[in-house]
Amino acid sequence: MKIGTIECFAGISGDMLLGALIDAGVPAETLQEAASALGIGAQLRISSVDRGGIRATKVDVLENGVPAESASKPGADADPHEHHHHDHEPTLQHGHAHGAQDPHIHGRHWPEIRRLITSTDLPPGAKKIALRAFELLATAEGKVHGIAPEKVHFHEVGAVDAIVDIVCGAVGLDSLGVEKWLCTPINVGSGFVNCAHGRMPVPAPATAELLRNVPTYSAGPQMELTTPTGAAMLRALECEFETAAARLSQIGYGAGGRNPEGFANVLRLSVGTTAESVPGDRNFSSDRVVVLECALDDATPQVLAHTMDLALEHGALDVMATPATMKKGRLGTLLTVLAKPEDEERLEKLMFRETTTLGIRRREEERAVLDREFVTVETQYGRIRMKVASAAGETLNAMPEYEDCRRAAREHDVALRAVMEAAVTAWAEITREKAGA
Repeated sequence: MKIGTIECFAGISGDMLLGALIDAGVPAETLQEAASALGIGAQLRISSVDRGGIRATKVDVLENGVPAESASKPGADADPHEHHHHDHEPTLQHGHAHGAQDPHIHGRHWPEIRRLITSTDLPPGAKKIALRAFELLATAEGKVHGIAPEKVHFHEVGAVDAIVDIVCGAVGLDSLGVEKWLCTPINVGSGFVNCAHGRMPVPAPATAELLRNVPTYSAGPQMELTTPTGAAMLRALECEFETAAARLSQIGYGAGGRNPEGFANVLRLSVGTTAESVPGDRNFSSDRVVVLECALDDATPQVLAHTMDLALEHGALDVMATPATMKKGRLGTLLTVLAKPEDEERLEKLMFRETTTLGIRRREEERAVLDREFVTVETQYGRIRMKVASAAGETLNAMPEYEDCRRAAREHDVALRAVMEAAVTAWAEITREKAGA
């Protein structure tokens, strides 16, 4: 099984996560393209820095060529030490419009951010992570302030830099093809931070809400180490707080904005494989999944398609709709949702809400799975990711990523199959070169 580990000994923020992803091998071009796809004038500035003697990658978000963080702050002469250690604390007004006294405040409501993300041509897995992160942020802020998530108006998390942090982070995480994410206990920092709520103790209210039932601690300099953005990304990944023996193939360090003396202000991200096997000593990884099923004879194709899309956005591993003949000869559809056990309740509620079913069958099954990873190949139509499946180190199949091929086909006005064939050819060339070496 391919696993990823995020070590938060200096906390976590959106910019640290981006830096760690690039340092671990995610192509910078992949994240730059994701930032451009948002259409909000954003790009990434990437540099190598020293943090406590550790070389790490620092990522800054630029908005129309200038640092987006400063562009979203009210007042150009504000004291930088009064701002957050990494990125912004989410602040809000309770659904009200800004008055003339707030000309510098940038922000968006959660529904606006959701429309922005869903309208992009990014991979479905990345969209799912990004939407889940913002949904968690909106829910946390709504609970803190006693309002509905849909009415939460993000000032700073709605700003360009934080949107880019979350969306680009989701794209990078999705591209790694990790099947299970692990996380160490989270260092939240200490002291106080200034935000729109006033002067608040660390962790800030939204961060504390997001980290319910998560192991945390405070160590190091008195400053905010874990931001709401970072906490939301961990929750969106559904990290498990445990350790596992793995053979590491990728390790990356992402730098925070400050460089306190005697403290390595970095996030470490690593990717590797475990040697789990299913019964019978076969050389395949295994996991447990929940199968949810219901039969429908009164659902329109539009309702079914909408429900299937929502299920994937809410964490389903896969969704299937199978034609079925029901009692009295009625034609219907068997809706099947494959999910992780921890997502079972959320997806059951969604199926009951979006369909007219009166009951859902559920069962837990064990499945054998191949190890998966993404490898980027160069073609005449641009960079295309190949999803490579293997077992015990042996590659069994490789397929071009559909979303990448579709985007390239549109950009170059060529047939989709031409792009797919070019990607397969490029992959075959790489395979031959490796075999010759």
